Amino acid sequence: MATITFSDSEFKKISQIMYEAAGLSFNDSKKSLIQSRLAPRIQRMGLESFGEYIDILEDESQAAEFQMAVDMLTTNETYFFREPKHYELLEQELTSRRSKEPLAIWSAASSFGDEAYSTGMLLTDMQTQGRIGPDWSILATDISHRVLLSAKEAVYPVDRLRAVSPERLRRYCLRGDGESEGQILIQDKIRQRVQFGRLNLCQPIDGIGPFDVIFLRNVLIYFDIPTKIEVVDRVLTTLKPGGLFFLGTAEGRVACKTPLQTVQPGAFRKGT
Repeated sequence: MATITFSDSEFKKISQIMYEAAGLSFNDSKKSLIQSRLAPRIQRMGLESFGEYIDILEDESQAAEFQMAVDMLTTNETYFFREPKHYELLEQELTSRRSKEPLAIWSAASSFGDEAYSTGMLLTDMQTQGRIGPDWSILATDISHRVLLSAKEAVYPVDRLRAVSPERLRRYCLRGDGESEGQILIQDKIRQRVQFGRLNLCQPIDGIGPFDVIFLRNVLIYFDIPTKIEVVDRVLTTLKPGGLFFLGTAEGRVACKTPLQTVQPGAFRKGT
């Protein structure tokens, strides 16, 4: 099949759709990226142009295909215990609280669930050691229905757990064999502590929180500066005063209106 052409007007239309519906921001330098990621999908669907695909993206009854497009235009690369200093800080923070009060944590851009299950492993260890009480919960949300379905299945390539200690692998994971060799299943005792749900960070947030800790790591790179500020302030309304807020270490500090104290790179405390 011949290469599908991609006009400037079609690029601008797709960019507009993605910005208005999902907050994703693509400047002119991203035209070739969008073309290279969507063109194979358009060809597999038997379509002849980007214009036909745009019609599908604008059709509200084609929500599944819109989700597919979001997945193809974003990068969900992640792994267990990514940025380990954040987990070390979380462990220190919870230990110093010396509290058995209920604990609520939100993984606000959870992708395939690596972050949420990593946190679940840490909290299960701490509960077993008596450093936190048994009443804790993790909410994991993402805009992508596809990655949430995968997260609920909790099956991962072995390499994604390369930063998990041998002790935690024994306690919380099952290794596949036969056709499942090279894959790992997270055990039910971790999975049952994580609740997954779909949430668009660019829309009003209702009915969740308040949280003691929020992870919002490695998602703001897809937003322009005004959207970043709006998203961070919106998310922080659900964080308790004094609570911990994590961004990706490389993302720096967002110029939000909510008072934040820097604890370490990528880690902040909400003002009281």
